[in-house]
Amino acid sequence: MHALTTIVTGMSFTECPRWHDGRIWFSDFYTNRVLSAAEDGSCLTTELEVPNQPGGSGWLPDGRLIVVSARDHTLLRREHDGQVVLHADLGEHAGGNLNDMVVDPTGRAFVGDFGFDLGSGADPATTTITRVEPDGTVGEAARGLHFPNGSVITDDNVLIVGETFGNRVTAFDIDDSGALTNRRVWARFGDLPTGPGLASVLGQLTIAPDGCCLDAEGALWIADALGGRVIRVKEGADIVDEIQVDSGVFACMLGGDDGRTLFLCASPDFDAAGRAAARESRLLTTRVDVPHAGRP
Repeated sequence: MHALTTIVTGMSFTECPRWHDGRIWFSDFYTNRVLSAAEDGSCLTTELEVPNQPGGSGWLPDGRLIVVSARDHTLLRREHDGQVVLHADLGEHAGGNLNDMVVDPTGRAFVGDFGFDLGSGADPATTTITRVEPDGTVGEAARGLHFPNGSVITDDNVLIVGETFGNRVTAFDIDDSGALTNRRVWARFGDLPTGPGLASVLGQLTIAPDGCCLDAEGALWIADALGGRVIRVKEGADIVDEIQVDSGVFACMLGGDDGRTLFLCASPDFDAAGRAAARESRLLTTRVDVPHAGRP
């Protein structure tokens, strides 16, 4: 059993949590902010305003923050003096709103996008993972993914990404140049949905992997976007733990002083209009046995 504690309330849609420099950082989609707080939710601070909706975040080796700006398909960078500048423009590669990302130890970012206009109910389409070098150079890293979402990089340089509309988690080796090689299915939860249409795809999902994080035993904690839960999964899709939440839960991150606090981003649903009009999203915590590993 995992007791849940609410540490932040009054948000629109919490997403993309990161433990960094002794604080939990997260995006609040529809107030267009990146925030941070102490482990217990106190000292809540707005770190950055992102007018075109923040997504995933990370840090360059010199400590500068980079953040997804979802709707205009860019990454923003906060300089040491607080100035916010364009880090990269992904417009030629993105098939829809940018989504989550993970940044490796060199400052290289791997960014996913929706692949289609989710808000209008368009037919799902496959899309790419885009690689952004530390200097802002942009290139395609992989294609043919079904809504690439939460991502981690293991300590031995493997990129693992949840395909929310693919019933699966996919892994790649990252070589020294940043190329993704040896693509394979890390966990398969069901058949690949065939559609047609968004409603049909959603109905064919067994687990919809959203935000995720890695622990020191090589397992992933994964938010199941349709299941109101987070699950702990080992490679091969062996589910070894589960935490039910009384609402939707769309991302998670291990952190805290000992790496064993699991932060959960909870909202009633993922309806954009409903979440933008309300302030019902929360940040929750619980304690787990195995600490954080990898990135983010």
